[in-house]
Amino acid sequence: MTLHREGFIPLGFVLGVSALILAVLYYLEVPEIVLWIVGSCSAIVFILFAQFFRIPHRTPAGGVGDVISPSDGKVVVIEKVKETEYFKDERIQVSIFMSPLNVHCQWSPMAGLVKYAKYHTGKYLVAWHPKSSIQNERTTLVIEGECGEVLFRQIAGAVARRIRYYIKPGQTLVKGEEVGFIKFGSRIDLYLPLDAEILVNLDDKVMGRETVIAILKR
Repeated sequence: MTLHREGFIPLGFVLGVSALILAVLYYLEVPEIVLWIVGSCSAIVFILFAQFFRIPHRTPAGGVGDVISPSDGKVVVIEKVKETEYFKDERIQVSIFMSPLNVHCQWSPMAGLVKYAKYHTGKYLVAWHPKSSIQNERTTLVIEGECGEVLFRQIAGAVARRIRYYIKPGQTLVKGEEVGFIKFGSRIDLYLPLDAEILVNLDDKVMGRETVIAILKR
């Protein structure tokens, strides 16, 4: 397990602030027990931040036609909807909610060519709000593989306001390649063809790179 590069600045900030507070308290000659309490609290905060930015070592699952989960989290939506930005037709939407305790890196759900990558400014509704996928700050990413195209969105929530994505149109991805990161709780929406075989159910816990979400027809 390693730390994601997006965590270097926040973790450095936590260390710096903690060191400053402890230095001030030491200069003021507060009781030693106070220093121990503040130091312990600072260590806990640092560990929590480090856990949030952790990147586990995982091997991408599945074969050709399998769509793996682009993130950790819980399945909160499986329904047929009309996708209006890119496909402009009906698709099966599978939404994954990420809590602050989940790994927040995103990976490519399949191998293929990046056909579309666009960032949208927007609101910061709670991630489970029905309109968050079209009104919140988000990115729309489309990958074309051997069995067709899959669209997925990184969606900011009420707390998550830092979306990062690292891919661009024309780029070729391998399955499970890192494509982005969202800081502090959010949601991922996948849009799949209507004839895709969905392998997950509502409330299932999924793991990025390891859980197969669906199988695309060849």
